Amino acid sequence: MSITMAAMLDHVRKKAPLIHSITNYVTINGVANIILACGGSPIMSDNEAEVEEITARCSGLDLNIGTLSQRIIHSMILAGRKANALCHPVLLDPVGAGASSLRTETAEYLMREVHFEAIRGSISEIKALASARGCTGGMEAVDAVTDNSLNTAVQFVKAFSAETGSIIAITGAVDLVGSAEECYMIRNGRPEMGRITGTGCQLSGMMTTFLAANPEDRLEAAAAAACAMGLAGEIGWRRMQPGDGNAAYCSRIIDAVCNMTSEQLEEGANYEVR
Repeated sequence: MSITMAAMLDHVRKKAPLIHSITNYVTINGVANIILACGGSPIMSDNEAEVEEITARCSGLDLNIGTLSQRIIHSMILAGRKANALCHPVLLDPVGAGASSLRTETAEYLMREVHFEAIRGSISEIKALASARGCTGGMEAVDAVTDNSLNTAVQFVKAFSAETGSIIAITGAVDLVGSAEECYMIRNGRPEMGRITGTGCQLSGMMTTFLAANPEDRLEAAAAAACAMGLAGEIGWRRMQPGDGNAAYCSRIIDAVCNMTSEQLEEGANYEVR
């Protein structure tokens, strides 16, 4: 890549973008903290009386459907349309898509009404959205991205990106972050990250921050955010002490992001591009 991972993080820290996040109540504190840790500034608002005004003051918008209500759905639409009108990047985190009709239909509704620069979720969530559009790409039987399913998964990401016009980010044991033309296969992270509530939501907040700070290189920015989060999971795990558990690990990941240098990210990012 011509633009380095280091440059993506440097731009975040230099520009300190203000990010509007309408996220779920389970993880809202962690999302705010990870945005601060990587160099951005968060504002959390889901009241329809102010979301348009708030998002107009920001550089990016993170929409997370983890704890839904009709009021929040309306606020997301208002904020998303305003961000689109201002050409601010908007990210969708379709938490639980496929698990209930409300979540799946809300994600589909948001995708019809708002253009998303990026859509980030687990493989099951992204497959649920793709299935609703008839864009499965042979992924029906794939439940995880592994070395055996990697080629199929990469082609699926490219096809779904072409269908939606969005960067598609599937996070798991191997993270895939792709456009219609190319896909980053990222092998940073630890399996223990999956036992902490909110690492995916945190990545969505951080990815929105990277997108806002790197408007000319948004695919690379999204990939850099995924690498940074995974690398922070590795660093945080190495720093665990006897007696530490989930709470300590969560804090150590945030600390690792906060203290991460651009050189650390450049050297520690483990990815290839297809």
